[in-house]
Amino acid sequence: MKHVPVFRWFVTLGVVLFALSAVVYARTPEYPELRQVDLTVLQEEGDGTCTVRWSDPYRLVEREGPYRCDPDRSPDLKAPLYKPGTGLGWDTGFVVAVGPDKGRLYSPDDEKAIDDAIELSDNLIIPGLLLLSVGLVGGNIRSLYRLGGVRRRVVRRAEELREAAVRVSRDHARAVEAVRSTWESLHRDAVRERLGDLPVARLRRTAGRRLPVKELERHGVRSVRDVLEAGAWGVAQTCGLGRGAAETVWDAARRTADAVSRDTTVRLDADRPGPRTVALLKELRVLVEAGPAARTVAEAGGELAAGLERRLADAAPAAGWRRMLDAGPEERRRAATAVAGLRGLLDEAERAGVRARFAQVSVDLLRGADGDPEGLAARTDFEARPAEYYDLLAEIATAPGRE
Repeated sequence: MKHVPVFRWFVTLGVVLFALSAVVYARTPEYPELRQVDLTVLQEEGDGTCTVRWSDPYRLVEREGPYRCDPDRSPDLKAPLYKPGTGLGWDTGFVVAVGPDKGRLYSPDDEKAIDDAIELSDNLIIPGLLLLSVGLVGGNIRSLYRLGGVRRRVVRRAEELREAAVRVSRDHARAVEAVRSTWESLHRDAVRERLGDLPVARLRRTAGRRLPVKELERHGVRSVRDVLEAGAWGVAQTCGLGRGAAETVWDAARRTADAVSRDTTVRLDADRPGPRTVALLKELRVLVEAGPAARTVAEAGGELAAGLERRLADAAPAAGWRRMLDAGPEERRRAATAVAGLRGLLDEAERAGVRARFAQVSVDLLRGADGDPEGLAARTDFEARPAEYYDLLAEIATAPGRE
């Protein structure tokens, strides 16, 4: 669950109010430059609504128009006391002195509209300031609280330890796979050679006495290897056998090949080795030199890497301030728990010298990449302790699956 950015919304709303205040203020017209004139009141209501006449000082003409007179001015200035018998009154006002409205009577209502717009701008900016203050102060306080859970150094040390654990596990798996791959190639060739030496008549032990051996030999299928290479369909087509008989022959050859494969061993001849035997000896020497402890360390590395991976996933928000700020309460709680677990693992690993062992085993496993194309060192080492080489080869060859 992500956190709700309440204070961020406070700041956003404050900025919006600021922007609205600026827009209102920018669209408010300025107070115009005015010139005072005398007004002759032609007609006046009790609330000050009146019709007046004034002399335009710029166009030098008499003009009339509506106006809001001052209803509280002296009665002597109102009709009929001002000029008895005329029905006229007197007031004073202002006309616009500049611009396209020059000479127009400036009404107090115009000034009120400007005052209202300025007041609206002020009313928008005050809550905007308040919201900004709450958002900035509250957001910073909350951020400081949230950032208290950042533990960059712990996470970085855990990531480095995980990389070392993954590296040693991967290096050991690569060394084992190199041995297995070369052994499988040699083993396939040895099995194929033995199957080529087995006459097709040998299949009677598996398929029974009724196997048409003479028919197979007459058409060039003389060994078990020939049957496997031809396949059931090829045997049927080549020898003219029915589908059932051909499948019986091929099934017997396949079962014989499985038995031969289980019974065939790869002999490590150090006196006259071929290129693949030299490669196998060099690859085996890497693991023999590393010793049995290398496998134990590599397995421990794999287990430790898996444990660190789970905790690092939960501790991800503690790796930096940006992640921690984006994390929700539940993620921060898990991060704190994961960081505590990582500290325990790191302390234990440091006391046990795990990282140094990982590094040493990785170095030992990478020593196989030498410049000895003839494998003289490996051949000499094999002759000195062949049992260790054969035991290790048997262990890798018979191990289920791949490491």
